[in-house]
Formats: sequence, C-alpha cells, structure tokens
Amino acid sequence: MIVLDTHVWLWWLHDPAKLSPAADKLIQQEQVSGTLILSAISVWEVAVKVQSGKLIIPIDINRWYELARSYPSTVIEPLSPVDAIASTQLPGDFHKDPADRIIVSLARRLAVPLLTCDRKILDYEHVITAW
Repeated sequence: MIVLDTHVWLWWLHDPAKLSPAADKLIQQEQVSGTLILSAISVWEVAVKVQSGKLIIPIDINRWYELARSYPSTVIEPLSPVDAIASTQLPGDFHKDPADRIIVSLARRLAVPLLTCDRKILDYEHVITAW
C-alpha cells in the first residue's frame, strides 16, 4: 500500500514518463498486489486546477474522475476528521499547504510511504516517502 501525491496521480494517468523509474515500479507493483491510496483532497486539488484553467484534462472533470477512480487497485480515501485534525498538529517544521498537510497526515496514519517528488515533503522527516 502506498499513498500517491496529487501530481504523481496526474502523471501516472496522463504523462507516466514524468515518473521516476522507482516510482513507476512501485505503482506497477501496487497495481498487481497492493493498493494505491489517494486522498479525496487530491480530487479537490484537480477540480480546482481544472476550474481555474491551470490544468487541462481531455474530458469533463466528472467523467475524468469516474475513469480515474476505476484504475486497478486505486482507492480514493475519504477525508477523515482524524487526518484533518492531525494535519494541524504535524510534528516539526512543515509548510502550510493544507492539501499537502492532509496527504501527509493520511500517509502517517496508514504508516505507508507517500509517493511524491515534492522536495518539501521529501525533506520532511516525519513521513515515509518514496520517489
């Protein structure tokens, strides 16, 4: 089981060449014998970027979501009040982006790696990461 950061999810779906070889391998392994976890906050991030014109997707956002959530071994984790609270109490020094804080909190609660290339998350010692 691994948690995918929003950009990793988008790259996996639309531009897998942007994934590191290790990230690509982890995703392939989890598709076969594990689970790819996405936070509901990632769906929100995608929808906000599409609405603002910062992200172009090939089809309507509702149809895109239906297709994206049906990929093998993909689970969209609902936003948990426990993660919402934990996101405000992360140990150490972590940046203020609410979506990143919730995604990090989800990975911490599940005690699984968070697949990301975000340097701020990779440098955060209080979450297991992979890239």
